[in-house]
Formats: sequence, structure tokens, C-alpha cells
Amino acid sequence: MCLLSFQTCAQSNDELKAVQQQIKHKQQQIARQLVKAKILQTELKQSELRISQAARALNSTQSDLAVNNDEQDRLKEEQQSLQNKLKQQQHVLAKQIRSAFMTGNYDYAKMLLNQQDAAKFERTITYYQYLNKARRELIDEFIQWGQKLRLVDQQLLRKQQQLEALRVTQQSQQAELNQRQTSRQLTLVKIQSAIESDASKVEELQVNEQNLRKALAEVERLAALKPTSFEGLGELKGQLFKPARGRIHRLFGDRRQGQVRWKGILIDANAGDKVVAVYDGKVLYADWLRGFGLVTVLDHGKGYMSLYGHNQALLRQAGDIVLAGESIALVGQSGGQESPNLYFEIRHKGIPVNPSQWFKP
Repeated sequence: MCLLSFQTCAQSNDELKAVQQQIKHKQQQIARQLVKAKILQTELKQSELRISQAARALNSTQSDLAVNNDEQDRLKEEQQSLQNKLKQQQHVLAKQIRSAFMTGNYDYAKMLLNQQDAAKFERTITYYQYLNKARRELIDEFIQWGQKLRLVDQQLLRKQQQLEALRVTQQSQQAELNQRQTSRQLTLVKIQSAIESDASKVEELQVNEQNLRKALAEVERLAALKPTSFEGLGELKGQLFKPARGRIHRLFGDRRQGQVRWKGILIDANAGDKVVAVYDGKVLYADWLRGFGLVTVLDHGKGYMSLYGHNQALLRQAGDIVLAGESIALVGQSGGQESPNLYFEIRHKGIPVNPSQWFKP
């Protein structure tokens, strides 16, 4: 029963209905924004997968370039060594030829007819035979070094031609990567425009976290079916590799948006930098996940898992065994990030733990 006047009660009811109508309208608006964002997320996924493909190809070409440069350095050292040996052989042969010329007054026919000193004649013949044999061996060795030098020269020329071809490929791949990133940025702007309100952003984050929980629950189920022999991370606090070089930008437990808090850490890094396994493990998940982009999850045994998100490209597939410090991905900004970084989590039996306490000092 309304204790106020009839007019006042009616006014209060009207205001309540107006507020309820505003709430309903806001909820409908948020729902429409989330539907639009979901559609754009599919577009973002395709764009980031294409970026990943281009980045993997570029990374492979850069590795080939590094190998090619190392091989050229080795061949140049071998080339220089062979040239030095040929010069030494040439010098020794020149001395022998000059020696033979200087002693050219020894005539076999004269010595044989004169036979003034048989012992001296025999020693001279033996000396000449020895000298000729040594000279032939030097000449044969000189020819062999020359042939090997020509072979090295040919190999070096081929490597230089391959290097030029790799550089052309690298330029093409870099151009494609830049084009893909521009396309992705346009999609990202559309998503940010679609999610205008703070409430929508919170809803979006909650949806993303729910997707992550579902994915990890499935990963844990698969891990239980095929347990690994790894001994977990329980005794390794302060001994793990840092997954990427860079400054930790967001800390575990910090407020993210509304009541949503960070379940891991964010490491600012350069795009294309190596992401490494913090410890030995098995790749359980390697795919794109809404809100987290290209994600790799490693099983370390005993219920311990590490998660690496926002990658530009994944270098390992589900089922691969990796060792501590091995490259598993490239730093990127997938999942709708505005700048390159690595999102990293450690979970024990599905529960996030503070990863900052686990790294080497």
C-alpha cells in the first residue's frame, strides 16, 4: 500500500518502469554488440591465421638465410686455406725447379761414359730419383688442391645465388605479412567500435575466459587419457625459463576490467621474438582461441600446465615433445591485441597460479 499520495505513487511507478525500460534497452544493446563482435571475431581469426602462415614462412626463410650465411663463411675459410696451401706448394715447386736448373751440369750420359767415380755416380742417380719422386708428389698434390679449390669456388657461387633468391623470397614474404597485418588492423577497429560500453567489454572478457576454461577442461581430459612421464613443476620455483624477453606489463591478480582480473601475466616484447618453453613438456593445444589468439598449451605432468597466448605464429603442433628453452612460437598480437606481447599462465589442476614466482632470477 502506498503511504504517499496517489499522484506521487503513480509518478514513482512510472519512473521505475522507465528505469526498467532503460535497463532492458541497454541489455538488448549489449546483446547486439556481442553478436556483432562474435561475427567480427570469426573475421579476425581468419586474418590472424593468415598472418601466422606468412610469419612462419618468413621465420623459416630467415633461418635458411642464417644457415646460408654460416655455410658461406665456412666455404670462404676453406677457400682461403686452399689458396694458402696452393701458394706454399707453388713456392716449394719453384725452389725445386730452380735447384734442378742450377744443377743442370749433371749429364747422365757423360757420367755414365766417364765413370770416374762409380760410388759418386750411384749416389747422384739415387738423389735424382728421390728428387723426381718428391717433385711428382708435390705436383700431384698441387693439382688436387687446385681441383678442390675450384669445387669450393663453385659451391660458394651456388650459395651466393641461393642467398639472393632467399632475399627476394624474404622481401615478398615480409610484404605479404605487412598486408595481412593491415587487414587485421581494420578488423580490430571494427571490433572495438562494436564493443562500445564498459559493460560490453566486461561481457566480452567473461565470454573469452569461459572459452578458455572450456578449452583447458578438454585439454585436461585428453591429458588424463594419455598421462606423460614428466614430473611437473612443483619443485621448480625460481628455476623456469622466462617465456619471452621483455618487461612484465600486467601482473597476476591485477584488475583487468570491472571484476575481471588477470589470471596470468602480460610480457611486452617485439613482434617475431622467440617464445620458449619454460620447461620440458608435451604440446596439448596449438590453435586459435577467441580473446587469446594463437595459443600453445604445454603439459608438464602432475597436473601442471603452461599457456602461451597472443602469438604471431605457432612453431609446434599438438603431440610434440619440447625441451626447456626450445622455441615454440613467435611473439605477436593475435586475439585482438593492439601491440605485440605474450600472455602467459601457469595452472595446476586447472587453477591459475602466480607465474612470476617461478622464473629464474
